[in-house]
Amino acid sequence: MTVRWIRAALAGAAALALGLTGCGGAGNRAASGDGGSLTVFAAASLTESFTRLGRDFEAAHPGTTVTFNFAGSSALATQITQGAPADVFAAASPATMKTVTDAGDATGDPVTLVRNQLVIAVPKGNPHRVGGLSDLARPGTKVALCAAQVPCGAATETALDAAGVRLTPATLEQDVKGALAKVKLGEVDAALVYRTDARAAAAELDAVEFPESARAVNDYPIVVLKHSGNPDGARAFVAYVRSDAGRAVLTAAGFQAPPSQ
Repeated sequence: MTVRWIRAALAGAAALALGLTGCGGAGNRAASGDGGSLTVFAAASLTESFTRLGRDFEAAHPGTTVTFNFAGSSALATQITQGAPADVFAAASPATMKTVTDAGDATGDPVTLVRNQLVIAVPKGNPHRVGGLSDLARPGTKVALCAAQVPCGAATETALDAAGVRLTPATLEQDVKGALAKVKLGEVDAALVYRTDARAAAAELDAVEFPESARAVNDYPIVVLKHSGNPDGARAFVAYVRSDAGRAVLTAAGFQAPPSQ
């Protein structure tokens, strides 16, 4: 079986249509953990690890097909509250998850799956000799940041405030993958992204750690959605990504376990 995924950038009619076509309809879903389809809305920074976990979950649950919608958490939360069909939501911050829970679209309380920290992504060899956040404020340095309304953008603002650094970004992106792509394309000199995204792109980019990132750690909550057409399968998926096997994949990608784990 093949894990299919859709990466939506913004909420709206087009994104809703993607959600509808990706899920295959509630009527095609089974009422157990095995069989049927699942639609998982997940933060863009979970793309690589969840794609792997989706394949593993399908192998462990014969007859099940997992479809992913990866995008900025705030866009995904908006899609869910506007009625986009989905079974599971994994956000990159409690604030974006709260949009869904406050709307009554979650079943039970979200649980924290993993944590993530920021790094500075730079071209291979770090040609601009970026050593920390203050270097990003040097005249002529082009920096890509996430927009403030998405979790990586909110974390960036916290880190910059902690460092006392003010930046005028060359671009503001709607998710962390967009910011990372600007460095890959050579359009900017650096970007503030999650450690996991930089690790996934290690063949193309270098990552610069900075101490203020410890002040801007993001928790990633996950929850089964209220209007899931396959609640048993959704619960099974959440249990799987929280299992030892799931944690191993997430840890290998650079995510941190929650403090209580």
